[in-house]
Amino acid sequence: MAEVDERVPCAGEMRSRAAGFLARVTTRNRLPLDYSERSLRVVDFLIDGLRKGGADREAAHDALLGLGAYVGEVLVRRAGAVWVDFDADQRSYFGQPVGVRMPDGRVWNPLGKVVNRFEVGGPEESLQTFYLILHGRARRTTAR
Repeated sequence: MAEVDERVPCAGEMRSRAAGFLARVTTRNRLPLDYSERSLRVVDFLIDGLRKGGADREAAHDALLGLGAYVGEVLVRRAGAVWVDFDADQRSYFGQPVGVRMPDGRVWNPLGKVVNRFEVGGPEESLQTFYLILHGRARRTTAR
């Protein structure tokens, strides 16, 4: 069983978590994870694979955290978001310690969206669709 990191992640470490996850999953696999919005379809498939493989949420914890960090980093790089630590009310509402703030001030919860895809599944929980209908994106985006 994979070792579970019990530390609560903070906004300042999410970029490095995404990069570390990406390095681990692409070492042996040629996955098209390039921080593009198209790559979120691959994230959907990876999460579906965890579900179909019978992993429970505890066993999938590290993978889900890495995938959530990756999804958030796509929002940072492509939609103009910034990582933020949630305040107590936001933590209670979202059930996560960190999220992203969009250029228009809205906050979103990519870690929670990944967990929802894992627990609920189905096209209504697609991370690619989440990005495409996301409110508050910057009009012009640049890769960082």
